Amino acid sequence: MIRIVAVGRLKRGPERELFDRYVERTRPRVDLIEIGESRGSALEIRRKDAAAILAACPEGTIVIALDEGGSSPDSQQFSTMLDSWLATGKQVSFVIGGAEGLEASVIERADARISFGRMTWPHMIVRLLLAEQIYRARAISAGHPYHRSARP
Repeated sequence: MIRIVAVGRLKRGPERELFDRYVERTRPRVDLIEIGESRGSALEIRRKDAAAILAACPEGTIVIALDEGGSSPDSQQFSTMLDSWLATGKQVSFVIGGAEGLEASVIERADARISFGRMTWPHMIVRLLLAEQIYRARAISAGHPYHRSARP
């Protein structure tokens, strides 16, 4: 099973519709766990968010942190990575922090860190990008023509 654990709630609108479209077409199923946004200082927010994120990732879960300091695989590499994580039979949880980012405890718990590049992305857009890349990765694994590589 694949799970996206994300801080904040994606409201109805075009972003949510597109997110849902990718998630509904992906196998295995992708579950979304949304964590309410915390209040307080940046440090308090990161601590509260971290506790909720870690609680949503039980022991034995493979945790993948979306973090600007992570590796930036291409779609083919990401597909291979996702295949290997799924092959373990364990739940795979991708975690997305809020506007304050991820606390060190979440980064330390992560089995891998992935970045969508050096640019800063709004955390609500990151979940949409992630949903599309998970769908693309599964399409690559299945040999589906959705992914069209520029390579010969």
